[in-house]
Amino acid sequence: MTGHFDALETRDTAARETDAFTALSSLLRTALPRLPALAAWLGHPDPDALSDRAALARLPVLRKPDLMAMQAENPPFGGLADPDALAGNRVFLSPGPVWEPQGIGIDPWSAARALFAAGFRKGDIIHNAFSYHMTPGGFILDEGGRALGCLVFPAGTGNTDQQVDAIRQLRPGGYTGTPDYLKIILEKADEMGHDLGSIRRALVSGGALFPALRQYYASRGISVLQAYATADLGIIAYESADSDGRPHPGMIVNEDRIVEIVRPGTSDPVPDGEVGELVVTTLNPAYPLVRFGTGDLSAILPGQSPCGRTAPRIRGWMGRADQRTKIKGMFVDPKQVAELVAAHPDIFRARLSVTRVNDGDAMALLIEPRDGASPDTEAVAATLTALTKLRGTVSLAAPGSLPNDGKVISDERDYTA
Repeated sequence: MTGHFDALETRDTAARETDAFTALSSLLRTALPRLPALAAWLGHPDPDALSDRAALARLPVLRKPDLMAMQAENPPFGGLADPDALAGNRVFLSPGPVWEPQGIGIDPWSAARALFAAGFRKGDIIHNAFSYHMTPGGFILDEGGRALGCLVFPAGTGNTDQQVDAIRQLRPGGYTGTPDYLKIILEKADEMGHDLGSIRRALVSGGALFPALRQYYASRGISVLQAYATADLGIIAYESADSDGRPHPGMIVNEDRIVEIVRPGTSDPVPDGEVGELVVTTLNPAYPLVRFGTGDLSAILPGQSPCGRTAPRIRGWMGRADQRTKIKGMFVDPKQVAELVAAHPDIFRARLSVTRVNDGDAMALLIEPRDGASPDTEAVAATLTALTKLRGTVSLAAPGSLPNDGKVISDERDYTA
């Protein structure tokens, strides 16, 4: 997995920083007059003054609730998308709800270099098991794989038996999808007596790649690296590996992304090494998000990657700065739990617990009934699935047993095991 996607990856650090802020100033010089909503949100800054991180840090952080409010007032994109970039393009809907336009050109989410770092090369066949339904996940890796010169099979999610048959017949060398679904496919193939040994590498995202799961894949001769991505920003960072497929520490920040770590709930950058909220500025002319708060925790790692790429590294995903939680590749927001409680007046309080069961994410909703009420747990479970697009169990809790601490979603997964 040696080599580099292009010369940008090995630029001098100071040159990369200069190039990034020169590109940001140029982008905003064009975008701000065309996107008055963006100009107003940023406080009508002088693009030429945005020459370094100190100047960037004076702009406000745009967080998901802010974006959702802007989109509700000015649908569908809150006035942040360039109208000329929308013609003949795609639009996606993520939970929230949040609308995202596809960028322009080939590989609009910058996935190709992450695939290259994971060992994918021109001519490879990729079994892409990310969802193509509503959200852009499937398209992010699909566009990146085709830009790299790979042949992509758009498998999507579900229908595991058919996934096994497709891999058995097409013999792809690589898999892209959520971290745990490949294990489900492999175990189903074992049950069916089919050999899926053609898969030797994978690039996964949409959830945590736990050490035990990575070791399981290694025991089957599959090198698995992970990328950190969001629907709004595309591939933010990705892993690289040594010649034997062993991952190097941290995740490399993708080109055309300016990453900051801020103190959660503020716009203030923290010192390198300190854990805080990951904030990203993307140089995307179709959808120029400036200081977009991901709500995810991370930290900057010191030094450069042993692979020779000189971009900054982050420690990867370290949990949520807020309670919005990713489960099976889908975000679940406290607002959705509030909507569920509102839909069932006999519920006084609810708390969603997220755990790991058999190497897969699982969620369980505890509901505290109002005095004298008896909520229908099956009806509540149906509402939970309708709102989150995920299945979970529902159990009654004794009155007064749920902590009155404001926590609606409790992520109880162990990210060290």
